[in-house]
Amino acid sequence: MNILDENIIASQRQLLRSWRIRVRQIGYDMAQKGISDDQIIPFLLQRRRPTFFTRDLGFFERHLCHRRYCLVGLAIEKQEVATFIRRVLNHGGLDTQAKRMGTVIRVSHQGLRIWRQMQMKSNHLTGSRFISGNGLVETPPFGLVSEDGQDGRRVNDHQLGNPCSS
Repeated sequence: MNILDENIIASQRQLLRSWRIRVRQIGYDMAQKGISDDQIIPFLLQRRRPTFFTRDLGFFERHLCHRRYCLVGLAIEKQEVATFIRRVLNHGGLDTQAKRMGTVIRVSHQGLRIWRQMQMKSNHLTGSRFISGNGLVETPPFGLVSEDGQDGRRVNDHQLGNPCSS
């Protein structure tokens, strides 16, 4: 279940639906408008495998990783939300609910920064097709850089593994 925070504008929700991406929005389709940030996590835990998209970057915290949901913080302009959500959902390492569960993701023009459950450092994925490409992601190999910038090894999407495995 893809859930949009109420801070995502209606035109972006409508655009996602026109692309046949199923989304529900807090304050519009579900929950009450004005739900506080500290009520979001308990709300998500009551849902089946939700991916929560928000422009509130306060949710990009390692301690928020949980095997039963995915949090996606969008560090982009409000008019770009639908395009970047579609790119995330079509990224080879994140294109199924199972691959997304247990992750906290920050999306920006520079790429993706991902915290995974049971991992001490975040990964930073970059790729020109994800960042600036028009249309859908073709899941090329991305460079993987640890949070401290020390590890510049390259990995393929299949090497990223399932974030739920423990």
